[in-house]
Amino acid sequence: MEPHANCYDVIVIGGGHNGLVTAALLAKQGRRVILLERRHQLGGAAITERPFGPDFKVTSLSYVVSLMPPTVVRELDLPRHGYKVFPQHGYFIAYPDGRYLQLPSDRARRHQQIAKFSRKDADAMESWDVWLGELAAALGPMLTRIPPRLGHKSVTALWDQLGLVWQLRSLSERQLADVARLFTMSIADLLEDRFESPQLRAALAVSGIIGTWAGPRSPGTAYVMAHHKIGDVGDGQLGSWGFAQGGMGGVTTAMAQAARSFGATLRTDAAVAQIQVADGRVKGVVLADGEELAAPIVVATAHPQLTFLRLVERQHLPDDFREAISRWKTRSGTVKLNLALDRLPEFTAKPGFDPEVHGGTIVLAESLDELETAFQDAVAHRPARRPFADICIPSVFDPTLAPKGKHVMSMFTQWVPKEWAEAPHHAELEAYADRVLDRLEELAPGFRQSILHRQVIGPHQMETEYGLVGGNIFHGELSVSQLFHLRPAPGYADFRTPVRGLYQASSATHGGGGVTAIPALQAVAQILAGR
Repeated sequence: MEPHANCYDVIVIGGGHNGLVTAALLAKQGRRVILLERRHQLGGAAITERPFGPDFKVTSLSYVVSLMPPTVVRELDLPRHGYKVFPQHGYFIAYPDGRYLQLPSDRARRHQQIAKFSRKDADAMESWDVWLGELAAALGPMLTRIPPRLGHKSVTALWDQLGLVWQLRSLSERQLADVARLFTMSIADLLEDRFESPQLRAALAVSGIIGTWAGPRSPGTAYVMAHHKIGDVGDGQLGSWGFAQGGMGGVTTAMAQAARSFGATLRTDAAVAQIQVADGRVKGVVLADGEELAAPIVVATAHPQLTFLRLVERQHLPDDFREAISRWKTRSGTVKLNLALDRLPEFTAKPGFDPEVHGGTIVLAESLDELETAFQDAVAHRPARRPFADICIPSVFDPTLAPKGKHVMSMFTQWVPKEWAEAPHHAELEAYADRVLDRLEELAPGFRQSILHRQVIGPHQMETEYGLVGGNIFHGELSVSQLFHLRPAPGYADFRTPVRGLYQASSATHGGGGVTAIPALQAVAQILAGR
């Protein structure tokens, strides 16, 4: 007997990378799966679009690949569906005085570069790498472990808590102390303890503040750095990053093709208006056009405040859970600039084309104080007078993104006031973007004349168009109060929810933040285990 057309085994809400991986893995297990995406296009924040017409493809928001476990690539056979990553080169920072700092992967050359500013720092960088490797060994398994319900007294919870203690048994007292410091220290304090040159401190601070509503002197930003360093694009190198062929949409397109190959149904322009619940159990969903779909299992990959405060009626959720979700911090202040260029920028400090410069990360950050001042500007409700930027030019590797001789540039910048998520602020955003471009013009004269098109995406557009509440790329801040067993609410870090059959796999769950698909892996494991 054929199943009813509107009845499924699993409904997945949200067509970002976590939703696509969830749908693909469950369909591979023989489940009848339908995925519902509100927008006209799959991909969520990992999406390639053509805002400048057919000739240029830009990665609108998320722009580099790391952190995604090889398990996902292998289980979905993503390379067969077009998944390919070009390894990214290291940081390049040019300074107005004509000097520059380059951080290549080759250690001897990197030592030489840092020694231009401080021989002591060049030597200390070796022990920094060793220390980060130890942290990765300690924290890496924690990212892929379902957090135990700390404080819960059931036999299962106590067994899980014991398992956590057992996992930590291999760490020395010093390593445990380092982990504790990591979760509580600012990235500035951490770096000032180890390095003396303002140039290297600023360069290394970038990964501690990227995408966060926190300056380098904010407690907890040391962990944000570690979160970004525990990554892998397939070669086992700590913290390696890469550009996806076809932009980040190439990643989610491959995931979508894998999901379809296993039999999943993927629908766009299918906004969910309500998650239906009866007697404490999920029953299905109602779409914005009134269509009803039934399933005993629903997996929500949208921001938790969208899922639990808008889609689930109040009476179906405990008050303490709703309160925790309503208090979930999801501030940002980030602005994404996407540019089409008729040529590559040429830096006064290092003229000519250098694949390690133009194919790496170009950073606008001169010191910790400059970065902190930019954040404090936003805290005082004004956009940064001298914004920080993390810049990539993926077309250096990927000719499919732009016509021959032309390029696309991604500029991830910070900060504007967090309140800008509440309204468009078009004119103010354009003025802010001009200040970012002026900084690069100062270092690469003629750069502004090379710009053919530009796109400015602020926090309000990130929220209203892409579903990133507050413009936060992690679906919630990576602060100590929002990590591990607290992500996104105490007692519900196991990818389940107060509603039986309703699971969560957004970036606001443990292991989320970045294109990791770890939430998808964990939610699927819970579903298949019948938990």
